[in-house]
Amino acid sequence: MLKIRLRRMGSRQDPFYRVVVSEARRTPKSSFLETLGTYDPSTQPATIRLDVAKAEAWIQKGAHASETVRSLLAKAKTAAV
Repeated sequence: MLKIRLRRMGSRQDPFYRVVVSEARRTPKSSFLETLGTYDPSTQPATIRLDVAKAEAWIQKGAHASETVRSLLAKAKTAAV
């Protein structure tokens, strides 16, 4: 089963996240199939760069998005309109 989730990057005190598609049985730090965007919560306001079309295509193929990624998708959709 495929999962769309956040992968933590950056340093200890300055994290940012990549939104990736990966196998659900693997750890979030392991290999992934595709990067869909980034999320930086340390900026004001938080920066969300997300390819919504690719994310929706993966969801159509059967990938499951995590709760956080679902909320980021909703925010990205409203910001694009």
